[in-house]
Amino acid sequence: MTPSTPSSPSTPTTPSSSRTSSTARRAVLRGAAAASALAAVAATQTGTAHAAQPRRRDLDIGILLYDGYSLLDPTGPAEVLSRLPDAAVTMVAERRGPVRTDTGDVAVMADRSLAEVDRLDVLLVPGAGNRGTTAAMKNERILEWIGRMHRHTRWTTSVCTGSLILAAAGLLDGRRATTYWASAEYLESTFDVTYVPERYVRSGKIVTAAGVSAGVDMSLHLASLIAGERIAQAIQLAVEYDPQPPFDSGNAAEASPELKALALRLLEESSHG
Repeated sequence: MTPSTPSSPSTPTTPSSSRTSSTARRAVLRGAAAASALAAVAATQTGTAHAAQPRRRDLDIGILLYDGYSLLDPTGPAEVLSRLPDAAVTMVAERRGPVRTDTGDVAVMADRSLAEVDRLDVLLVPGAGNRGTTAAMKNERILEWIGRMHRHTRWTTSVCTGSLILAAAGLLDGRRATTYWASAEYLESTFDVTYVPERYVRSGKIVTAAGVSAGVDMSLHLASLIAGERIAQAIQLAVEYDPQPPFDSGNAAEASPELKALALRLLEESSHG
């Protein structure tokens, strides 16, 4: 910022010009204050309207939140899917308000409750640690709501152990699906599901993603199914998703038993409750 240059002391200022300048300044300040006040009122009214009546566009995408979910599971896909033309992404939970992650350190706001959502074009169910996943799988209200939404969705999706919740809701019977690598055996032995060790797997209108970060890959694939590859490619560029991790250790099929054990221990120790 360039410092202002003081006026020359040799330049006289008449009382008339001083009064005019002062009046002009007051008018500008009043105008700015009025504009700010109007903007604040408009913002408040808009925020209230959105809270009471979430926007409805051509594509209504709902992401389920429940206590103990993993943070990137819903937020990674939300970043991608919210960029789709004429799409609205809304976080949904049993009740409106903040819902905490598995670590307990972060919360994401749910703008709509289950009771306020009767139809979605796209449903996404995130995964969680053992506590969150098990509780959601036993929550009849959540399972019933998922089944009801699925009857009308264009796409029903999951990330990580969210596929276990879809299976508990009866949506994966006889299907191929993926999940978090440590839950693969449980998925197959507990439900009528064929586990596929891929980043994402499509079975009809259901698309499941592997663990956590795979939700971004799945969402880009879903974006291509919804809006075409060119739009999906543009979204990938817009969010600069060009993963180049410092370590080649993200594939469970290539990981040592010791590294797997450490990974699971770190997850367990960082989980709250």
